[in-house]
Amino acid sequence: MFDLPKYGEGICLARLAELLETLGIDRKRLGERSVAITGSNGKGSTAAFCAAIARAYGLRTGLFTSPHLFHFNERFQIDGTPIDDEVLKSQEARTKAAIDTISSRRGEIFGAFEAMFALACLYFQESECDFLAFEAGIGGRYDPVRVLGALVASVTSVDYEHVELLGSSLQLIVSDKSDACACGGTIIYGENCRSLRPHIVEYNRNRDIQSLFVRDEIEIGAESIETGGTSFDLTFGKHRFHGLKPALPGAFQFNNAAIAAAMFLRWLEGARPEASADTIEAAVRSGLRDTRWPGRLEAIAHDPLTVIDVGHTPDAITQSLNGLRQTYGQGGWILVLGVSFDKKAEEIAQALAPAFDTIICTAAHHKGSDARALATLVRNIHPTAEVRIALPIEQAFETSRSIAASRQRKIYVAGGLFTAIEYAATARGLNARDLAFF
Repeated sequence: MFDLPKYGEGICLARLAELLETLGIDRKRLGERSVAITGSNGKGSTAAFCAAIARAYGLRTGLFTSPHLFHFNERFQIDGTPIDDEVLKSQEARTKAAIDTISSRRGEIFGAFEAMFALACLYFQESECDFLAFEAGIGGRYDPVRVLGALVASVTSVDYEHVELLGSSLQLIVSDKSDACACGGTIIYGENCRSLRPHIVEYNRNRDIQSLFVRDEIEIGAESIETGGTSFDLTFGKHRFHGLKPALPGAFQFNNAAIAAAMFLRWLEGARPEASADTIEAAVRSGLRDTRWPGRLEAIAHDPLTVIDVGHTPDAITQSLNGLRQTYGQGGWILVLGVSFDKKAEEIAQALAPAFDTIICTAAHHKGSDARALATLVRNIHPTAEVRIALPIEQAFETSRSIAASRQRKIYVAGGLFTAIEYAATARGLNARDLAFF
């Protein structure tokens, strides 16, 4: 979709504002109905939780996320349903026509993510959505989500990523992400941002932004992780919820679920101040319980148990590995490992390899790094492990299932988004080569 480069030329805000105006987007109206989700890890899960809560409250809810996993339509959802193919084609044509006109006049090249964001705004406006959750692409200062002027935003976590764009320190990175929120608004910060609190508070002060932090103003307690699921208590302002049960596994999801609930509650205070406490609590409970977000510690098969995770940064992978042990048990796993060529293979291997005695190294068709070089890394990190190379991903699927069946093992597929999704596609009987990623 969109014959455009991934990123456009320079800073996109002015041309994007012109594009939205050309498409007839009422930015003020959309901004009043929107929350913006930024962060290094956890954005997608947080956005999904927040949208599910809004939907449970009875609001027609739009959700814009990236990347997609199996189908491009997944990026644009209303009430949990991806955009219809025909509607997508129609709105793509309208968006492209407007882009062509503006690009010709301004002499600037749009990026594909800008085009997708504009299409999402058009789709949600014409579908008369009541609530919108927009996941940022990179950062916040120059990300398309900023042009909506949302008064409620989040920074789910902060890590060293895209340093050439966002800055070489965590202070610079969190500052950039914080700029997605409009002046006078509220930003909910995830737990790992707390060490940056003095900087964040001062950075936000002159824009009159309230900075709220998970485990400080947003209290989490009574955390429980068992094979049957997870639960926790949440206190935020006047709201006290006991025994919330988020559907997504892993202790790291407590942070994401708490951020999502706090974002929706803060948005609701401004948009629907008359809301009853019982209705709010019911929405938070059922929204967290019913959230579906594939690829995050997702069990895609049970004979043998097969779990995939699309995390692709060392921090996300470490959190997911901990979640795997807590949720599905510690021992008896085979690791299917593949890393994209533009990711930190050595750090990812360091995070995963020591925990497994049987490791199958492979490479996704899309952006897969050299499986043999990866196997060498793994052998150096874990000399006593049984390390195999299985190419292509379809062979890794067959090999892992064969070993799991003969040894009564479970399978964990991790290291990169493309590896996990291509493996899952193969399990579904699809051709992994046919998947179209962006």
